[in-house]
Amino acid sequence: MFRVRVHKIESIRDLDGNIGKRVELIEDRDIPRMVVRPQTEEAKVVQDLIQQLQQQMPIFPGRVDLAVPKIILFLTELEYESLGIDFDVNQIYEIKLENQSLKFTKTA
Repeated sequence: MFRVRVHKIESIRDLDGNIGKRVELIEDRDIPRMVVRPQTEEAKVVQDLIQQLQQQMPIFPGRVDLAVPKIILFLTELEYESLGIDFDVNQIYEIKLENQSLKFTKTA
């Protein structure tokens, strides 16, 4: 079992011209942050300054999110409706792989 987050939903047309959806799911997991302890006083001052900039100015992100797709679904409108899941961006699902099938469970 693993968790995925809906990263992107796009409208598409298949080779026959049928309208459908492209649903991109990325793995949702916690990545531990490395704590680096500066060795010198100058390095500590620089680290503190960078942390202050990250808190004050959103243009300096403190955490980088890597969005590597885990699953990409290409579905026609009929297939999307038959699946019975209304995907929303940033919604998290648990996926269970069992007996050659995928089971989606929406998390709270």
